[in-house]
Amino acid sequence: MKAHISTTLVVFLALFSGTSVWSANPVVSIRAIAPAGSLQPGKPAALTVELDILSRYHINSDRPLQDYLIPTTLQFEPRPGVTFAKTTFPPAQVKKLPVSDSPMSVFEGIVRIEAEIIPAADITLKEVVIRGSVRYQACDDRSCLPPVRQPFSLALPVGYSASSPVSSAIAPEKAEPAPGQSAGNPESTDFGSKGLLVTFLLVFLGGLGLNLTPCVYPMIPITITYFGGQAQGKKGSIIVHSSLYVIGMAVTYSILGVVAAMTGGLFGAALQYPPVVVGIALVMILLALSMFDVYELRMPASLNRLAGSSQKGFWGTFLMGLTVGIVAAPCIGPFVLGLLTYVGNRGNVILGFSLFFVLALGLGVPFLVLGIFSGSIRRLPRSGAWMVWVRKIFGFILLVMAVYFLRNLLPGLLAYHLTLALIMLLAGIYLAWIDPVPAAGKTFSYVRNVVGIIFFACALYAAVTGLSGGSAGMPARFAEQTSSGTIHWQLYSESILSRAARESKPVFIDFYADWCAPCKELDTHTFSAPEVVDRSREFIMLKVDLTSADDPQAEALRKRYQARGVPTLVFLKPDGQEIPGLRGTGFEDKEVLLDKMNRALQLSTDQKSPVSLLQ
Repeated sequence: MKAHISTTLVVFLALFSGTSVWSANPVVSIRAIAPAGSLQPGKPAALTVELDILSRYHINSDRPLQDYLIPTTLQFEPRPGVTFAKTTFPPAQVKKLPVSDSPMSVFEGIVRIEAEIIPAADITLKEVVIRGSVRYQACDDRSCLPPVRQPFSLALPVGYSASSPVSSAIAPEKAEPAPGQSAGNPESTDFGSKGLLVTFLLVFLGGLGLNLTPCVYPMIPITITYFGGQAQGKKGSIIVHSSLYVIGMAVTYSILGVVAAMTGGLFGAALQYPPVVVGIALVMILLALSMFDVYELRMPASLNRLAGSSQKGFWGTFLMGLTVGIVAAPCIGPFVLGLLTYVGNRGNVILGFSLFFVLALGLGVPFLVLGIFSGSIRRLPRSGAWMVWVRKIFGFILLVMAVYFLRNLLPGLLAYHLTLALIMLLAGIYLAWIDPVPAAGKTFSYVRNVVGIIFFACALYAAVTGLSGGSAGMPARFAEQTSSGTIHWQLYSESILSRAARESKPVFIDFYADWCAPCKELDTHTFSAPEVVDRSREFIMLKVDLTSADDPQAEALRKRYQARGVPTLVFLKPDGQEIPGLRGTGFEDKEVLLDKMNRALQLSTDQKSPVSLLQ
């Protein structure tokens, strides 16, 4: 991508004049493009805000997949006589980047944001000056710059036609760091942090599993028999009926997903308030209790009659697919509501449509397969108490979702993962050994043991993740906590530097921020490595939190050590002087960091600090 000459010039001056890129952050050029012609009173017009991102950088999308990342937002200053309506961001790119193990939702290159503006019907101004700002966070493949709010302005004529588009310009204003998250575009929740493919697979398997619940399973042979009667034994016609039935289910659920995603802005903003989060978690728990037969969810009789009424022909089959969710709602409703909550939180229409389409495919696959191979229907296991047992699996899944929504209210990542581990451990014990399932055969006993083992494995994984990642990636406010298996981080202070000089120990400083993806990868993969933890005991290990630009002490340290991005890794000799050639910017694997730590130890041993020589 061809970068703007002005942007390149700013970068050049910043690098060679000593001005910190941290304060200017000139990686994005902003151009406000006016609508064709003039604004007409009372009529909406489309304003375009174009972002030109330097080729080596990307910025987070308006709905990043990781909940700690800062979304790109567009805001306008209130203006008398003008209403700012809908803002539309382009589709983001979901791609695997070196800064994160998980796929990221980003913008690259040229990005155009559409905003609808409506002049008042009684506006008397001949010209309206629109002022706004774009907030974004930029990263390259190794490090991240701080989030900034970059202003722009544009003068638009009102009330008369023009033969050519109004020329646009941005005000020569300086981008300013904005540590607080702006309202309007909520952060997305990273429910699919292990990758979208895994998320889709889990939803598909969830839909497949819902077929085993007592509301759906008995319908399978009845529905397939109905297809055979309508097709009068013709194989091709049976396949068409089965396909239309599945398509009907897909249409219903996909519409639900789109509606949930379109309300995502309101939903995501509401999730910033703890009472709302607690309320959602309580709903999840109540839905889980219904899966445990504590009480029974029932649909209104009128809806059941509507769904139960059948019509002949292909249209009747399609209508049955559209309404099957109503009949099966007592069993599949809680899981669907949980997925609706997740989609509403993410607010991505394409993702909402796709997830519910995949859910419908999971629900419809047995109908489609058994419709094609109708003779196989005799081999289906008989209905029985085992279906109630299957419902309870989804009950435990809903409890896990409740904990997921409460994760930011828990004391930390360790508490979050251990709570998940406890629920899944109890699920494995209950489902495998405690829950009585009368008249179940030997095959079912094997199945329940396998399910129990799967839950045990998930519990173990959650516990290990919490104990390792939770402590290795602890924020600076917990730095004084120590553990034999983790680095003993401390908050930066001059007194600690003096102690390093007295003890003749080199110093390692990690400049990090909560919104920094490679910082998370460092904590998870490099700082948690046993070899790095062992070598760190020969250093004074310090962290400097650059999350907020309003922290004067952190800002002073950033300028003192010229940290232009995060993470920045600095090695100091015991006398406080930086060791040349060892500074790192961005993610470093354990082999690279260990080599630098060994070299720092060697250089610090060769030249003792003045204080140590006097002792």
